[in-house]
Amino acid sequence: MREYLLLVVSVALMVTGCAHVISQEMRSQVAPELTFKEVTKEPMSYQGKIVLWGGVIVKCTNTQEGTLIEVRETALGFRGKPKDIDVSHGRFLVSHPEYLDCRIYGKGRKITVVGEISGQKTLPLDEIDYTYALISAKEIYLWKQERAYSGGPGWHFHFGLGIYDEL
Repeated sequence: MREYLLLVVSVALMVTGCAHVISQEMRSQVAPELTFKEVTKEPMSYQGKIVLWGGVIVKCTNTQEGTLIEVRETALGFRGKPKDIDVSHGRFLVSHPEYLDCRIYGKGRKITVVGEISGQKTLPLDEIDYTYALISAKEIYLWKQERAYSGGPGWHFHFGLGIYDEL
């Protein structure tokens, strides 16, 4: 009996650790046929559609309307985590109606967002004007920061994900 209980608890912990970071309720509303590349060609054509995107934060700005986060898109992998961060099809903006601390939602952090396409916004990007797809966040997941191996305390091992140090 004790071995059975241990097995059930172990399996439950493994399954929970493998769960997607975005709720099932939100994921069920996503239009999976809409790719980032397709939407960013004409964001206005997809207003009201729900998307699940992620990437790396480029910039975070607090405004009178809430927080605006500029994200460099990357493909999503296991559990909705941004992967292949050196490959991107562009950038998008996430609007959140509340204040988010930009020291936490800072440059370089990985983020996964589900939200409604609310239009587009053209802003300067270096020496060009760049048109961003704008999504209104319904759910945001900010991934923990990872450091390359350098030894020392705080190291964790995760099956299939390797060794990393959480900041």
